[in-house]
This record gives sequence, structure tokens and C-alpha cells, in this order.
Amino acid sequence: MRDHLSRRGFLGLTAGAALLAGCGTGTTATSSGDAGGSGGRLRAVFAGGGATEVLDPHLANLFNEAARAKALYDKLADLGPDVSPRPRLAETWEPNADFTVWRITLRQARFHDGRPVRAQDVLASYARITDPHGTFRAKSSLALIDLPNSRAAGERAIEFRLKRPFAEFSNVLAAFGAYIVPEGTTDFARPVGSGPFSFVSWKPGSSVLLKRNPDYWDGAPSIEELEFLIANEESARINALLGGQVEYAHDLSPASARQYEGRVTVVRAPNSAMQAFAMKVDRPPFDDRDLREALFLLTDRQQLVDTVLPGAGQLGNDLFGKGYLHYAGSIPQRTPDLDRAKALIRKAGAEGLPVELTTSAAAAGFVEAATVFAGQLRAAGLKAEIVTASKDTYWSDILTKGSIVSFRSGAMPIETHIAQRLLSTSTTNSTRWARPEFDALYETAVSARNPADREAAYLKMQQTLHAEGGLLVWGFADWIVATSPKVSGVRAAPANTLDWARFDKVSLA
Repeated sequence: MRDHLSRRGFLGLTAGAALLAGCGTGTTATSSGDAGGSGGRLRAVFAGGGATEVLDPHLANLFNEAARAKALYDKLADLGPDVSPRPRLAETWEPNADFTVWRITLRQARFHDGRPVRAQDVLASYARITDPHGTFRAKSSLALIDLPNSRAAGERAIEFRLKRPFAEFSNVLAAFGAYIVPEGTTDFARPVGSGPFSFVSWKPGSSVLLKRNPDYWDGAPSIEELEFLIANEESARINALLGGQVEYAHDLSPASARQYEGRVTVVRAPNSAMQAFAMKVDRPPFDDRDLREALFLLTDRQQLVDTVLPGAGQLGNDLFGKGYLHYAGSIPQRTPDLDRAKALIRKAGAEGLPVELTTSAAAAGFVEAATVFAGQLRAAGLKAEIVTASKDTYWSDILTKGSIVSFRSGAMPIETHIAQRLLSTSTTNSTRWARPEFDALYETAVSARNPADREAAYLKMQQTLHAEGGLLVWGFADWIVATSPKVSGVRAAPANTLDWARFDKVSLA
């Protein structure tokens, strides 16, 4: 990449999102705003999902959708830098003695149209998310709430009754996608939330323009306008930043960070992004436990980290949430054992088996990791073929398609990761893991009144996943974004936490 916009970078910008056209109107980054703020328009570029993108916060799945949702809406709670829940619209939460009833007190906040945020709005939002006919992201997390028997205890208090004891209910309040919308909302063409920015315009697959909410309960943003732009190739995102077309570029590789640090401001959040391959355990060839174990053992995680995440990552151990609450750090680090892997491949009758490894440019480092891993598969006697899927539809496609796919995740509590991805009822279950006995262990973990019993159940679940699950976690990457030197206030935070992509606390010089 050259210092100015290369032809490839320019085409990536224009074809991917019409970035240049999106930046050509309205306030610029140097314009002045309302009193009390630095003003200006901050332009942030993310990878996108093309025609599949939504503004419905309950359907948000991609990082750009999540960033837009948090700018427009609020949840009752969100995750701090240690991935523990922090109050947002909920000022307080308090359980009864057996964790079956939780009382929530709302802070005083208003939607963009001036209406107050009420208990009924919360109940209606949760009812929409848990609609049995819907496929909303937070559905599995909220399913434990007995909504017909929950009630508003005044305009700013809610009494949630649960279907079973649940000691970590604050995780539910912070669940990915559990945003509060006004009661009765069904149309999100012009979304109304309570977040720090309000809606101005949307060009699907191209850009979203928002403006400052001067009455935001957590303080009005400094910037006057916020524009989300799309460029799926990392080269296009970094070239847009270097060329002054944007002030914030999301999701950069370690190589780009090293190359351009000093010319742009690089912000790193260590141990933030799980890097993995997801094997579907409900279909050949990875419905064979021996073959899954073979892949665990043939993987050289150090080679993957050194090649894909040089100086910006650490080893994974086939488990999500390294260092988080409940993480099973007592399970020994898995190391390569090629002889044992080959023996298991022979036992499974899989010598010379063709393996289609699906990857995409949808995330930085995916194609590079797949290339390295394909070589490791071949060294163990498998015939690996890399299939490059559409970056626009990758994240929805891999929920049902493919046998082994490149996968990653931002931060969330381990309980939420299990609830949304590993239960029989989970709606984003990329490995198709479904075990009644595993579901039962989860129920024990979240309902136990004794913390020791809770930890024992989490340990047993992770021991099972480590031994026979479908998620091959090879590393944890620093989360890397870059900004113009004009920008201040961008915090180093794991993806999907409160301070990640948090533009209400950002200023422009």
C-alpha cells in the first residue's frame, strides 16, 4: 500500500460503500458544533454486510451494526473492560433470596422524540426479542424471563420474574442486542432510541449519518455528527484513514498497525478477540469425535499466533474467554501431538479425507490463518481445500453452511457465550453443538446459590468442550483500531464492551 489512495484501495472504497460520495456533503471534521462540544463530523469506517445489514438493534450481528446500535440505543447494562456488567439505563438491580425475582430501577432518560424511557418500554422490548416467531440475537439470553408474570412497578421500576433461579441476571441485561426501544416499535427505517446520537439518514450498504443528542442522560457527545461508512477490505479502511476520508478505521491487522503507527494513532486492547475455527458437529466429517480431537492435536497454535498475530496475540486453548470470570484456567494448555493426531485420523477412517475450510476477507487475518491451518491439516494427512466465501454474507452463511469455518468473537461473559452459541436453543450456534446434558449443566451453573457449585458446573462444561467440542480456539488477538491524530478519547476496550466503538466520548481537534 502506498501513502496515498492506491487504485485497489480506491476501488475498495467506492465499490464497497461509496465512501467518497458519502463524505462529500454536510458538516466536515473541522466544522464547529454546538456550544460545549468540539463539533464536527467524525467518519468511522467498518467492514459491512451489504444488502443483509439492518438498523434494527435486536437483529444486529455484525460489528458495524453493533456500533450503530450502541450509538442510537441503550441497554439496561453493558460490559466494562473486565467484561463484568455495568449499569446503564438501569440504575440498580437487586434479587430476592433465591434469584428468582429481580427488581430493576430505571434512571431518568428520554427517547429521541422526547418520550421518557418507561418500564413498559423495557417489557415491550424484551417481549419483542423473545417472540417465539423471531430470531433475535438476545433471544436465548432473555428466554429465562417469565415475561407474562413480570410487571412494571411504576414508571421507572420493573419486577422481573424468572422461570428459574439465575444468579447472573445482570449478564442478561447486558446481552448483545438487548436494546430498549419505544413500546410498539416495529419499523426501524427511521430508528428512535435513547442513545447519545439520533438518526439522520441511511443509505443501505453504504452509510449511516447520525447527529448529537444534546439531552443524552450520560452527557451530550462532543462531536456534532457521526457517520458510519463501509469498506470490507482492510486495505480500503487504512487507505481511507491515510487519505483523510475518515477519522476512525475499525479492525486492523497487526501488520498494518506496525506499518502505520506514528502516522496514525493506533489503539490496542489486548486479549480481546478470540480467533478460532468452528467445526460443525452435526454433520460429516466433524460429527466424528475422534476427527475433532485430531484437529485439536494437529494444530500448531504458536505458528498461527506468530504468523497471523505477530506481537499482537497470545495462545488459545480451545476455550472462549481467557482470563474472564469462570474461565477454566486449570485445564492444561493443549500442545501439538502430530503422531496422536494421525492415529486418530486413521481411527476415524479419514486418511486423505478432503476438508473444505471456509474462510473470507470478512475479518482481518482470516485468510492468512486459513492458509497456515490448511498446511497443518495437510501435514497430518488430510486434503485441505480453502473455500473463500462472500465477505458480505459470511456471518449469516456460516450459521448453517460449511463444515469448518474461520470464526472469531469479541468479548462477552462466558455465561453469555454459552447461552447464545452452545445451547440447543442458541440462535447463533455456529458449531451446531446441541447436548441435553450440557444444557443441564448450564442450568446448574446459572441457578446455583452456592458459588462453589456454580464454578464446578462451569468447569465441567469447559472440560467437555475442551475434550469434544467444535470450537478450535487457537489464539486471542489484540483488538486494533486506528484514528486520525485529530481524534482523542478513543479507549482501548475489548470488542462488544461499553467503551468499544464508543463515539459519545470522542473529540475532534
